[in-house]
Amino acid sequence: MNYRTMGNTGLQLSEIGFGAGDNAGLFVGGSLADQCRVLGRALDLGITYVDTAAGYGATLSETNLGKTLAALKARPIINTKVEVTVDQVGDVAGAVVTSIETSLKRLGVDYVDVAQIHNSPAYRRPEGWTGGPTGPWMPMLIEEYLGPNGAVEGLRRLRQAGKARFTGFAGVGPDHPLSKAIFASGEASLLNVPFNLLNPTAGMAKPLGLQVPLVYDRILDYAAMHGAGAAIINPLGWGVLTDLAVSGAARHAQAGTNITRNADAYARSVARASQFKFLARDGRTLAQAAVQFALRHPAVTTVLGGFTAVEHVEEMVGALTAPQLTGEDMARIELAWRGNLGEPATGG
Repeated sequence: MNYRTMGNTGLQLSEIGFGAGDNAGLFVGGSLADQCRVLGRALDLGITYVDTAAGYGATLSETNLGKTLAALKARPIINTKVEVTVDQVGDVAGAVVTSIETSLKRLGVDYVDVAQIHNSPAYRRPEGWTGGPTGPWMPMLIEEYLGPNGAVEGLRRLRQAGKARFTGFAGVGPDHPLSKAIFASGEASLLNVPFNLLNPTAGMAKPLGLQVPLVYDRILDYAAMHGAGAAIINPLGWGVLTDLAVSGAARHAQAGTNITRNADAYARSVARASQFKFLARDGRTLAQAAVQFALRHPAVTTVLGGFTAVEHVEEMVGALTAPQLTGEDMARIELAWRGNLGEPATGG
């Protein structure tokens, strides 16, 4: 395992991190025995960073992670997140503090190493907003982030109380200038953002010809300029950048179903990912190539895997020693982007 420093904090994270979210499903619907087996193997392989959130599985991830850490007698570097709801906008700072204090009880620890805000900053909310597709989690106005009694104030209180060593945010939506304003405030030490072969725009200008649903406007570079590290989420494009997916095989039985609920959209994602099948060669899998791509960016601190089984952990950690991407590989990746991953351009 290799380790990288998280921005200017001095905190060292393993290049591969353990994501305990809904997409993998292990810490939401798995057994304690499986949770101990998979996380135990990850720790044995040198993974030191674990990412969870109060909203993953409606607190199940934190609760199960706490039980697993107790059973393993382990204390890795832990990140958890706050999801502010519409009924809390009158006291966002208080909601942030209360949420993390409750998370600490579920996790069985006195502090977390990183506490993040999960809500994306937004210029406005739809009038009469009552909740999103999975609940009341909402886009937050910038004054609710940076204003008096806002989220940043809550994070500051947590640091002062010793309940969070570092803080940051994990929701990057379409209103990029607001995300950048949070980094400019100097209050964020860690960003979570997607950065993968299907959408590389968090780390580079949008490639010519490539159409993506959301342009992340090179926010990795901006975060690094302001002393923040970055944890990459969805490095495998919600699991389609794998040999199994592009071969048409079914996902793991415990894997989250968000991406597969729309069969047509899932098939399209797999087809786009199939444009990178050429990267799986010489003892390197497609998933390992995707991880290597993310780690090539100097602003990346750790790449989060959504592990459901021991072999998933071993494959992702194996990316560090597998044959690395070459200049020829990168040139072919660029050609795939220019061809819009096999789809006709639609004017975007």
